[in-house]
Amino acid sequence: MHSQALPQTGFTISGVSTAPERPMPKRKAPEAATFGQRLVALRKAAAMTQQELADEVGVSRRMLAYYEGQSEHPPTTLLPALAQALHVSTDELLGLAPTPKPNGRVRDNRMQRRLQQIATLPPEERRQIMQLVDAFIERGQLKRRSGSQATSG
Repeated sequence: MHSQALPQTGFTISGVSTAPERPMPKRKAPEAATFGQRLVALRKAAAMTQQELADEVGVSRRMLAYYEGQSEHPPTTLLPALAQALHVSTDELLGLAPTPKPNGRVRDNRMQRRLQQIATLPPEERRQIMQLVDAFIERGQLKRRSGSQATSG
C-alpha cells in the first residue's frame, strides 16, 4: 500500500507550525493616489482654492470639485492647463513621475501670481501699488523696532 502524505494544514501545535515554510511576501508599496487626490494635494501645495484654480483653468468650481472627488479619469483636454497652473508637469499630475519634495522653503504661489498680475498693469498703476506696498513694509518695520525697544528697555 502506498502511504499518502497528509496535506499541510497550517495549524500550530505547541508553537510548531505544520505549514510549509514560505518566504514572507514583500510589502507592497502604497498604491498611487487617485487623480483626484493628487489634484487636491497639488492644488493645496500651490496655496490655491478650488475657485482660484477653476478660474485659472477656465472651468467652474463645481467641475473642479468633481475632478478632485468623483472622477477616476482626468480631463485630458484640461491636463496641460492644470499642470501649468499648478507649476508641475503633466506626468507629475498623472502620477507617472514623482512630484518634487519642497526644499524647506515654502513658496507662496498666491503671492507669485499676484506679482505676475501686477507686472502686466500699466506703469502708473504699478507705481501706485509699489507705494502702497512700501508703506506697509515701512509700517511693519516700525512696529518691530518699537516692539523690540519696548522689551529691551
